[in-house]
Amino acid sequence: MAETFINKTVALGNTADTSVYSPGSGETAIIIHAQVANVDETNAADLYMDLYDTSTTTAAALAHKISVPTASAILPIGGKLILETTDQLRAWAGASSDLELTLGILVLT
Repeated sequence: MAETFINKTVALGNTADTSVYSPGSGETAIIIHAQVANVDETNAADLYMDLYDTSTTTAAALAHKISVPTASAILPIGGKLILETTDQLRAWAGASSDLELTLGILVLT
């Protein structure tokens, strides 16, 4: 089994249920780091994050309406998160372009 480390960065919009990462066909991914920074210098912004399991077509909240203070960052995933092939990490913000997500991912093929 091959292992590859990747980084992914996303400026979060305010459209609900937006997929920000999904492993490719035949891959499993382990999210080993997730940080959300509020880049707005004036206002706090709310974070929403779900794990969407395609095998059961269900979403589970990882973060729901967590306020990220202005000019600060949070770690919304407390530990490692496994994504099976085609599962989705979904994330969005209460205000567009206020939050930036950075992921550290181990991809197994």
